Amino acid sequence: MRIATYNVEWFDSLFDRKGRPLLDGEWSARYNVTRRDQLEALGIVFNALDADAIMVIEAPDTNRRRDTVRALEQFADWAGLRARAVEMGFVNETQQEIAVMYDPLVLRARHDPKGLPLGMGDGTEPPAFNSVYRLDLDTDRDRDPVHFSKPPLELAMEVRETDFAFRMIGVHIKSKAPHGARNDRDVTRISIENRRKQLAQCIWLRERVEGHLRDGEPIIVLGDFNDGPGLDEYEKLFGRSGVEIVLGEGEEGISPDLHLYDPHARQALLRKLAAAPTSARFYIEPEKRYLCALLDYVMVSPDLAKAATWRIWHPFDDPACYHTPELREALLTASDHFPVSIDLEFPTKSEG
Repeated sequence: MRIATYNVEWFDSLFDRKGRPLLDGEWSARYNVTRRDQLEALGIVFNALDADAIMVIEAPDTNRRRDTVRALEQFADWAGLRARAVEMGFVNETQQEIAVMYDPLVLRARHDPKGLPLGMGDGTEPPAFNSVYRLDLDTDRDRDPVHFSKPPLELAMEVRETDFAFRMIGVHIKSKAPHGARNDRDVTRISIENRRKQLAQCIWLRERVEGHLRDGEPIIVLGDFNDGPGLDEYEKLFGRSGVEIVLGEGEEGISPDLHLYDPHARQALLRKLAAAPTSARFYIEPEKRYLCALLDYVMVSPDLAKAATWRIWHPFDDPACYHTPELREALLTASDHFPVSIDLEFPTKSEG
């Protein structure tokens, strides 16, 4: 079975208010790309993925006039995808929803949030992801309110053929970019504040993940973490990246059964002189160059990692993508992120 995550830049701008794909020559929100070109590129990429489930990061918006599920269902119908069913969780206010597209003949998916809702509990236990969690972020012994601008999507998943159940959490962790900075001092201050908030979200997510692992539930955590080992100098200030926190890396005395695994994260953690894998590519206008980074991950529990194969669908680093010109160009046109997939084997009924 193949499960993937894909951050689609400005996906929302490709649909009208009825969720119909805008197949015209008007400019998309991507630089120098028309809406038709981006949609056709996305159709090529999604079909090449041929995944049983795709966690869509920055999915089309849901509000009074727009509907994420309707838009993605019509996209799947237009593109001819077998992953045509859609499930989403808590709506956010950023115009970048998190939703899963899946093949309803292969999988069942149900939004199944855990934790107490807003206003219940004492705020010291991890609540529902659309609530507020109070954590001491700056060691002053005061608990600061933490919230997700994009609450993670918690799913109860089942394989139809075997009824094998597992958990899946789609995430889009807060960006650390110093938006709004007017000078170097602002850059430093905002970067540290954003790093602190980003790590707090990862701590919250880690507590939820560890609960599932302690209960023996197979789990997949996937999406855009806007982070990774060694990505910026502020990581040294806090000791670990958010990715390491969610994986369980660096926690003393923790059982191996309570770790998550992603080989690309492992490679980045162990790198010395070797280049790390990358999953996103951004053009830096002042420097007239591209910045490549590893931001997208598919983390799995140890039981699922045993016979799994990961792949970053990078147009230059993946040989099959590079030597397929139509797919290579589609990946570059469709988004500033590239899909990350995992092929894995679930237990059969006889295996439990």
